[in-house]
Amino acid sequence: MAVDSMRLRRGWIERRDDNRRTRALVLGQSKVATTLAVIILVVMAASWLLPMLWAISTSFKTEAQAQATPLQWIPDGGFTLANYTTVLSRGEVMRWMGNTLLIAGAVTILTVALCALAGYGFARTRFRGRNLLFAGTIALIAIPGQILIVPLFRQMQAINAVDTYWGVILPQLVAPVMVYIFAKFFAEIPQELEDAARVDGAGHWRTFWSIVLPISRPIVSAVGIFVFIGAWNNFLWPFIVTNNPDLMTLPVGLSTVKNAYGTIYAQTMASAMIAAAPLIILFMLFQRQIVKAVATTGLGGR
Repeated sequence: MAVDSMRLRRGWIERRDDNRRTRALVLGQSKVATTLAVIILVVMAASWLLPMLWAISTSFKTEAQAQATPLQWIPDGGFTLANYTTVLSRGEVMRWMGNTLLIAGAVTILTVALCALAGYGFARTRFRGRNLLFAGTIALIAIPGQILIVPLFRQMQAINAVDTYWGVILPQLVAPVMVYIFAKFFAEIPQELEDAARVDGAGHWRTFWSIVLPISRPIVSAVGIFVFIGAWNNFLWPFIVTNNPDLMTLPVGLSTVKNAYGTIYAQTMASAMIAAAPLIILFMLFQRQIVKAVATTGLGGR
């Protein structure tokens, strides 16, 4: 028992020291900067939490309570689970969630794989036109995605991918900013590690898979989570490229939650809470990797 207690205490001390080093990397050693950062974070957290708490409160109200005036955080009649029961019993939300999970998972895996390979190529190989291609990749970051909607839709029409899963997935795989992030991270890895692998006969692929990728888990995790969240919340492209209700994603499906009298606010909020739950769980599980990646790879502006 004493040994387990010592291990827990040692682990807690290590995590505390790791958090202090991470904060020092992001904020430096200035107490003024730390105090200002805490104040700003508290204000930002409150501005995010208040709408979130209101959405949670509304999801447990009846429709009459949700639309009653004056607005009440805690309704007079108490809370109810009827909205969640109704939403889950219809089966639509679970089907939309399944579609969103499939699409977001495929987009995440393929985007991380393609962007990591492209980033490694830009960071570690020299070939004719490399600088031009990398400059073009960076320039693409400045182009709003909405401008590409029509060309992308015509491309999906040309390959008969409209109203299919691949029609939703393929255009989301192009992520120039992720290529840049990977290239920046890989460029900071000591060249000696790769030189030692090549002395042992490893080629580019073997070096990337066995040396570079294992030590890049923080940035891979962070990019994967950011891509997954973006794909999960993507509304515009799935809305445009799909007409089949069976292919709807959660953001698209939630916009259709109505009855003969208009939008059902309480049920819409219950559906939104169900949709947000996987992302909240994902962030809670991987928040340390995200913070570490932001602090050590330049994503925090350092």
